[in-house]
Amino acid sequence: MIRPINHDQLTLAQKSEPATKADAAVITDLRDTLQAHHDECVGMAANMIGVNKDIIIVQMGMLAIPMVNPKITQKSGPYTTQEGCLSLAGQRSAKRYKTITVQYLDSNFTPQTQTFTEWIAQIIQHEMDHLQGILI
Repeated sequence: MIRPINHDQLTLAQKSEPATKADAAVITDLRDTLQAHHDECVGMAANMIGVNKDIIIVQMGMLAIPMVNPKITQKSGPYTTQEGCLSLAGQRSAKRYKTITVQYLDSNFTPQTQTFTEWIAQIIQHEMDHLQGILI
C-alpha cells in the first residue's frame, strides 16, 4: 500500500525500534511507496511512512532491496556531500563513507552481509541515519 510521506521532524527525529517478522507488511508498503515516488526518491526508511521500525529500502538499479535491522560493520573512505530528502525541504551537508559493509535481514528475514560502494553506499547511510533519528 502506498503510504503518505511523513514530514514531521519530531517523529522523524525519534530512534526506530528493531523490526520482527510481524513487521513484514512494512516492507511491502515501503516498496509500494518508493515506487510511487521513483522520480524523486532512491531510498526510504520506515519512519518516512510513519512506522518507527528498523527497515529501509534502497533502489539498486531495477531492484528495490529491503534491509531489516541493518547494521554497518565496516566503513572506509570518509567524505562530505550534499543530500536532499523526500521528508525534508532543501539540501544539507552529510558525512558519508565510500565503502560500507552491512549486516541485515532480507525480505525473508534471512541474514545477509554485503559490501556496498559509492552511490548505493551513500543511499544506505542516508536511510540508516533516519533509523537513528538523524535528520540531515
